[in-house]
Amino acid sequence: MKASQAVIDESLELTPATRSDGYTIQEWHVEDASFWAKTGKSIALRNLTFSIFAEFLAFTIWQVWSAVAVSLPLIGFKFSLNELFWLAAVPGLTGATLRIPYAFMVPKMGGRNWTLVSTLLLLFPAIGISLAVQNLDTPYMVFLILALMCGVGGGNFASSMANINYFFPRRRKGFALGLNAAGGNIGVSVVQFIVPIVITFSIFGDMGGASQISSKNSQPLWLQNAALIWIPFIVLALFTTWFFMNNLRVAQASFFEQFKVLKDKHAWLMSLLYLGTFGSFIGYSAGFPLLIKSQFPDVNPLQYAFIGPLVGSVLRPAGGWLADKLGGARVTFWNLFLMMLAAVGVIYFLAHKGDAFAFAGFFTMFLILFITTGIGNGSTYRMIPIIYMTKHGVEPNQASPAAMNNANRESGAVVGLTSAFAAYGAFFIPKSYGTSIELTGSPITALAVFAAFYLVCMSITFFFYKRKAAEIPC
Repeated sequence: MKASQAVIDESLELTPATRSDGYTIQEWHVEDASFWAKTGKSIALRNLTFSIFAEFLAFTIWQVWSAVAVSLPLIGFKFSLNELFWLAAVPGLTGATLRIPYAFMVPKMGGRNWTLVSTLLLLFPAIGISLAVQNLDTPYMVFLILALMCGVGGGNFASSMANINYFFPRRRKGFALGLNAAGGNIGVSVVQFIVPIVITFSIFGDMGGASQISSKNSQPLWLQNAALIWIPFIVLALFTTWFFMNNLRVAQASFFEQFKVLKDKHAWLMSLLYLGTFGSFIGYSAGFPLLIKSQFPDVNPLQYAFIGPLVGSVLRPAGGWLADKLGGARVTFWNLFLMMLAAVGVIYFLAHKGDAFAFAGFFTMFLILFITTGIGNGSTYRMIPIIYMTKHGVEPNQASPAAMNNANRESGAVVGLTSAFAAYGAFFIPKSYGTSIELTGSPITALAVFAAFYLVCMSITFFFYKRKAAEIPC
């Protein structure tokens, strides 16, 4: 251990400004251009790299039910469509709720330390799912509890983003936060792409358990692989977090200091905007396979479902980059406008789903929705640190360390709050589909509500952040 610590310390390029106590860096001055170029950049990028890896795995566990729920009827589980929508939705409920305490744990325990704890927790639902799907007598309530437990993966996003926010200077925050988030978001697409493949053959032999028989084509399936496949990677993430990530002393803050942001109106305004972007992304991702299956029964949803989350994830850094160049409010405003139009487009094609072109149009409109949610995720998250730096008068190479630290602490807490609030989209969107279908026979009512909400978000963006007389132009 001493030898490995020596390697880590050497890689930190220790100077009086960055003297390290174990894995904790005591001072951090990334707004200083010389510090950033000589020392800060390499440390920040290393922490970003392994943060992305851990967050990616958290998202795969969080959203694994979006792929598993579709396959349960194939192997003999007799659950209704509404019950399946519940399984896809409830990880969003716990994931969103956990994001608030998760975000506040970074300043209390340290980014590295909390990443270790939160990654370790992913093992429990993964193991539980692998056992439950192998027994057709497993009651629905057990599946519901396991789906709730998968919410621990959703909580990781808030702590990861709050942690990475401290590592980068103002001019790099948009791209860095976008890249960190994209690495996690892409886990949604990967799980929907990988699961249909890995469940078709025995990966782990006798250790992985017996196969089930598909009622569709009488072929063997190993649905437990949907969860088992991630366990070795979670163990690897624990290793890389232990050896290659750091805590920052400047990120430390008490719970009381962080809770103060709950009184700030901009924290709640940005929560609404991020609900419109990320809430839509994660909610559409969770509900997309079941929505396709319910509206277009002849289409295999797992052949298409992963594409939307993939493009949305990949384009998230582009949203941060565009916001760095053009301004977060401008990008967010026009992005929300396109989201509203795309939602209306989905409604149109669902209303004509009997036509030959209906699925192609439906899928195209959803693809636009995923693209715009990805860009909007990056642009809204770039707005948050800029808002709080503006409030504290922080300018590159001009702000005092105290002002910089206060701005970072507040924006880190708001990042956690907004991500928690927005993550409820992972519950409400799939559940809205199920409720709308149950009450009206169609998801169109739910989609109409989503389109109206995008219009509300546009109005908030324009009034508070985009117009010339805006309170905080960003």
